[in-house]
Amino acid sequence: MASINKVIIVGNLGKDPEMRSFPNGDQIANVSIATTDRWKDKTSGEMKEATEWHRINFNGRLAEIVGQYLKKGSQVYVEGSLRTRKWTDKDGVEKFTTEIRADQMQMLGSRQGMGGGSPDGDDGGGYSAPRAPAARPAPVAKAAPAKAASGFDDMDDDIPF
Repeated sequence: MASINKVIIVGNLGKDPEMRSFPNGDQIANVSIATTDRWKDKTSGEMKEATEWHRINFNGRLAEIVGQYLKKGSQVYVEGSLRTRKWTDKDGVEKFTTEIRADQMQMLGSRQGMGGGSPDGDDGGGYSAPRAPAARPAPVAKAAPAKAASGFDDMDDDIPF
């Protein structure tokens, strides 16, 4: 039987990335990303919100990009998979944590807020790490005129699809 372990997160970094390097030159970047749900309470009518924090690990070239361009507050799209790690702390107590191992990342928001760029907004080019497909705005269909009564006469020819 097939199985899938896939996570998609769009949120904001809670602090600057934590970078680590190995003797062979490989890098790891760890970040905490906040996602927030907002809803209207049915009984009181007031707006409520709940923030969830996600621990994300980036490896290799993706880690280098994260360290260079992301900072606290940066908005990112991340795809990856869940990983659970187990270790024993200094007191001999076994600990567990569940994290997301990132496979793809897309920087969102303005270039100005990404860090690493020059004051004129030019960040010196792109990068070659795998990225999520660019989000396209949904097509906008115009409302049909109110006087149209039937059939295909009320269809608008300017619909983009």
